[in-house]
Amino acid sequence: MKRRIFLSAIVLLLAAFNYASSQDLKLNDLAYFETQGVNVLVYNNLFTGGFNDEKNAGIELIHHGVRTAQGGAVRLSNTPEQWDLVPNISNRKVDRAAKTIEATLRYEEYNFDSRVVVTAKGKGVEIAVYLDKPLPKVLEGAAGFNLEFLPSQYWNKAYLMDGRPNRFPRYVVGNTVTKPNSEKPKQFKGFVTSDDRGTGKYIDPLPLETGRTFLLAPDEPERLVKITSPDADLMLFDGRMLAQNGWFVVRSLLPAGKTGKVLTWTVEPNAIKGWKREPNIGFSQVGYLPSQPKVAVIELDKKDKPLSKSTIYKVGTDGKTTKVFSGKITSWGDYYKYHYVKFDFSSVKAPGIYYIQYGDIKTNNFLIENNVYDKITDATSDIWIPIHMNHMFVNEGYRVWHGEPFKEGYLQAPPNSDHFDLHAQGPTTDTKYKALELIPGLNVGGFFDAGDFDIETGSNINVVQNFVHTWEYFKPQRDQTFVSQKQRYVDLHRPDGTPDMLQFIEHGTLNLVAQAEIIGHMTQTLSNAVLDNYHHLGDAASSTDGLPYNPNLGPYEVAPDGQSSGVKDDLWAFTSRNPSLDLRAATMLAAASRALKGYNDDLSARALEQSKRLLKEATELLANQPEDTSRWSRAANVGTNLQLYIATGEQEYKDKFQELLWPALDRGVTFQLLTALNAIPHMDASYKEKLRPYVVKYNDYIKGLEKDNPYGVPIDLGNWAGSGAVTNFGTTVCFANKYFPDVISASHAFKATNYLFGAHPYHNYSLVATVGATRPKAVFYGNNRADFSFIPGNVAPGVLFRKPDHFENYDDWPFLWGQNEGTIAGNTSYLIFGSAFKNLVK
Repeated sequence: MKRRIFLSAIVLLLAAFNYASSQDLKLNDLAYFETQGVNVLVYNNLFTGGFNDEKNAGIELIHHGVRTAQGGAVRLSNTPEQWDLVPNISNRKVDRAAKTIEATLRYEEYNFDSRVVVTAKGKGVEIAVYLDKPLPKVLEGAAGFNLEFLPSQYWNKAYLMDGRPNRFPRYVVGNTVTKPNSEKPKQFKGFVTSDDRGTGKYIDPLPLETGRTFLLAPDEPERLVKITSPDADLMLFDGRMLAQNGWFVVRSLLPAGKTGKVLTWTVEPNAIKGWKREPNIGFSQVGYLPSQPKVAVIELDKKDKPLSKSTIYKVGTDGKTTKVFSGKITSWGDYYKYHYVKFDFSSVKAPGIYYIQYGDIKTNNFLIENNVYDKITDATSDIWIPIHMNHMFVNEGYRVWHGEPFKEGYLQAPPNSDHFDLHAQGPTTDTKYKALELIPGLNVGGFFDAGDFDIETGSNINVVQNFVHTWEYFKPQRDQTFVSQKQRYVDLHRPDGTPDMLQFIEHGTLNLVAQAEIIGHMTQTLSNAVLDNYHHLGDAASSTDGLPYNPNLGPYEVAPDGQSSGVKDDLWAFTSRNPSLDLRAATMLAAASRALKGYNDDLSARALEQSKRLLKEATELLANQPEDTSRWSRAANVGTNLQLYIATGEQEYKDKFQELLWPALDRGVTFQLLTALNAIPHMDASYKEKLRPYVVKYNDYIKGLEKDNPYGVPIDLGNWAGSGAVTNFGTTVCFANKYFPDVISASHAFKATNYLFGAHPYHNYSLVATVGATRPKAVFYGNNRADFSFIPGNVAPGVLFRKPDHFENYDDWPFLWGQNEGTIAGNTSYLIFGSAFKNLVK
């Protein structure tokens, strides 16, 4: 026991020493506070409310390379959820002379303004809250300043509150109370995040600890942060009490009846003296073909001096390692926060097991072999896709992934309905159905969109089109899934004699044809009516009670015949007509009709019939509307006419396709070139030659990417990371090389696989679940994200850019959808790319 106490004291002393030796924070040219190992961002990333992921905004701390804190702002609840109100940042001022960043925060719903001023003070920052008017009475005891810390970086670490030691819990613990709903602060657009089960009360977490000096992780210098407040209590909350994606929250209430400077915190993150971020050696976790280019991209701290060489070691059959290659490091340059160098080891071609060593850093092993890419799509097609089949019971061995969801069907969304997932029903239903009337027959087929259980019609249209492309181009005969539409049952790893791809096409088409036939056009979405089953984590079949809602019953009452209930959990069909969406559906249905011919002739004929009708009606509707100049609408019309020409052979569709295609390519080749390439087998030789100059332009675009970033692929900088852009780029390169090998080199396709499988910023994990050597990503944002797990074959959106210069992809925290949520459209795009790439390397 004495030894344990002694060691604990040593740890604390070392932490204190490191803390004392850190450098002062400076306000840098990118308008955030910085010293080596510490970045404090102040409203560089803003709150937006509603659908956007609000764990990516406010005052943020990037601590020794990892974004460990965020959300710093005046908030109205102890542990804010996604749909809680967020402040509008109406004004942000940077005063370099005073070393301050100031922001004005406003809650319009309460006519409440505050100012937050962050000032560099030695090794930390002072955060001060100013009020020009006293706190509104209704917000007394509710408004406070919050700063949230990433649980996965702190659980099981110690903390001290006023010297009292404790430990951050691995799993949520603590106490809550319930309060009347009348006391609950308003939520975004009046949404309600939980079902109170008729109690009229909401849950409010109580603090784990309270004090004036809070020391986080004194046992871990990289995560050590000291927070003090001279004039208010610091309270520690566990946000996971209300939602699995909650963070640890440090909070102080604002005082009532005061103006001026009403709250002061000092936040001092430890900066380890001489700290440099460990090099990130980006390489393909899947491995390499003997003959392909092999280039590792090494991401370095800008204070790290690049080495002159790196080395390849081979693992022998006796387990011993041998140096087989040593090559020069070449500099690429700076890209946002880091410096990049490259290591070309293309000359290493002998099959075997290898690893890279750069200085003291050694990667995990990888393979060089002719078959390394053979199975890159198997997990996606065998597991991820069938698990996302809606309206089916899905089984895998001893595990039930989900029961049959939504047996009760879908109700007509009422007019003027505003939805938390960015959907809206217009002033009329655009159908023959009345508000909240059951629309029969929609609970068939379709795929869950992503980490939730709705059917996003636009995504499902893309999905079926992706399946058809995969089938028609590559004819995959893989059969590892039992699918019975009659039994509404799916069993993984059980062949049933039919290629899985045909069954996936059928399943998606069933729902979309049902929409066209029953409603008359495409819905926007088939989605949840209430938030508490939209954010449901668990079995999709348990997110509703399986019984149609009966307004004549009381809340939670079940009818005597057991056929209906008073639970308002039924999903809604949002049916406002969008002619552009109908055009996209016409494209897909024309393509599906071809693929289904000879397998499900009835569905094939129905799909073609609906394709022609939707094209005719949508064209007429669009003719009477202002021109839609969006690229999505133009692409839909181009693609629709191509698919209908391929399906029918009718000249009018071919002529219209070419009439629309060339102006679209003139506007930009990156968006439409793949569609143009898809048309080559169905056109004459003159078409291909006319396309050639546009392929040359695309090759110029590829050369530009080499100068844009060290990975040579398109990297998105929005609030959704860029794996989709990379897969689309890779697919376009594969087809362009197929038809124009003299213009587009096959080597560019390997840039896409390298990026997806490990050669990207932040870390070198494969972005495809279970696909990679020894280190694919371990956690993803799927419907099992609360288990900190993954669904095999899921493709992460990837490395998310945080303004002004930080890339990240958490592999210990799945809940940020912009970097970890795989989607059905994105994963089926990966299926096409993987198929095209495997075809290319053969």
